[in-house]
Amino acid sequence: MASRFVDRAVIHLTAGDGGNGCASVHREKFKPLGGPDGGNGGNGGDVTLVVDPSVHTLLDFHFRPHARAGNGKMGMGSNRNGAAGQPLEMRVPAGTVVFTEDGELVADLVNPGTRFVAAQGGRGGLGNAALASRARKAPGFALLGEPGESRNLVLELRSVADVGLLGFPSAGKSSLISVLSAAKPKIADYPFTTLVPNLGVITAGSTVYTMADVPGLIPGASEGRGLGLDFLRHIERCAVLVHVVDCATLEPGRDPVSDVDALEAELARYTPGLGGKLDERPRVVVLNKIDVPEAAELAEFVRADFEERGLRVFEVSTASRKGLRELSFALAEVVTAYREAQPVLEPEKIVLRPLAVDDTGFTVSPDPEEEGAFVVRGARPERWIRQTNFANDEAVGYLADRLNRLGVEDALAKRGAKPGSPVTIGDIQFEWEPSTPGAAVHLSGRGTDVRLERNDRVGAAERKEARRIRRDGPDEPEDGPDDEPAGLTDDLGEVWTGEDPADPEQDR
Repeated sequence: MASRFVDRAVIHLTAGDGGNGCASVHREKFKPLGGPDGGNGGNGGDVTLVVDPSVHTLLDFHFRPHARAGNGKMGMGSNRNGAAGQPLEMRVPAGTVVFTEDGELVADLVNPGTRFVAAQGGRGGLGNAALASRARKAPGFALLGEPGESRNLVLELRSVADVGLLGFPSAGKSSLISVLSAAKPKIADYPFTTLVPNLGVITAGSTVYTMADVPGLIPGASEGRGLGLDFLRHIERCAVLVHVVDCATLEPGRDPVSDVDALEAELARYTPGLGGKLDERPRVVVLNKIDVPEAAELAEFVRADFEERGLRVFEVSTASRKGLRELSFALAEVVTAYREAQPVLEPEKIVLRPLAVDDTGFTVSPDPEEEGAFVVRGARPERWIRQTNFANDEAVGYLADRLNRLGVEDALAKRGAKPGSPVTIGDIQFEWEPSTPGAAVHLSGRGTDVRLERNDRVGAAERKEARRIRRDGPDEPEDGPDDEPAGLTDDLGEVWTGEDPADPEQDR
């Protein structure tokens, strides 16, 4: 079975979910309540793309486009943290470019060993041991693990070659690369023999460079005609572009000059995805098949036209190998000059960009779909929503404290939110009720929060007082002078104590 060359693939990646934290209380003999000891959940595994020189195509991703990393394990009691999820490394060939589905460039992977985290694993949730504080000594809840990141990415392979061969079908590009290097492409006498790019390594003196054979281009290739649109991307990284011209063609209306002009027009219409400019790359013209007498005459005739344009021209024959040595050394000279002109790549510097003083990290805006509602957006509030177990009242109260400390409640009040206004954060919508700062919150039993309790039951003290009243009757108030009850308020708002403030004898 013949091998397949795949230079474009759409992959669906899912990183591992973080493990949930554990809510546990330490227990041993004579210490029934030894304090919280729930461990943290493990982080989910990342999905990472790694450049591997031994990989040459994207064939594996074509047949297996879905990939998922391992999930983190849940935390356990006795302060035991959960294990981290198994990361997933996916090997890609050098020259792989990563795009989003919308065409946005994400990463350009060229150097061997380069690593790119394509999907970030979710964070593990904190256990109740890590959530303990002076105000909350024994939390009855733990944080949930975050879900792993899911992304759909487009991988495109763009050959890392120094020399790119361009030409019409059957111009002799495959024959040229086969005699200059050890590459063995398929060669035949019909158009579009080459269906995939071929890559060869050439040694000229002390210079070693690579040459890519791009499948035949035709007019309209930049608009999707023929095979050119799929493989034009392989010339984006080339240091020099070589026009291989068939001087022995018998097709009417074709000549070497018009062939080069037609291909240059297609290159001008093609927009490189990496932002480079193909018109700035040096050009070389190779007049091929001069072993045919008519072709040799035509090559000699058109040579002056190309030289007037400032192009270097070489007359070669892949059959007799005439002019190949001069061509290989000339290309090595151009490639060396191009490499020396490139800026020196310096190690990437780590730049720390602290947040601005007035950057709150979230925004509050009116909900366009519901009148009187609001939407809170921000990495931290949305992450806290994902970490909260809404079946636990104390966890919900802890979330309210965090949002209040972040300033979400103040921002909602400034935007005109009223108690009971619908507020959406992430995937959760709730009715906003202003809360009290966490330091002033009095917590009741484990796993509960008094701010969320709606209990109409009569307390024990109230039941005891009711029994006393039924048994002894209500207390008789003590009457003062003129039978006025002590402690009543007069019309002026002053408290009546049974004494006349105008009587001087009462000071004694």
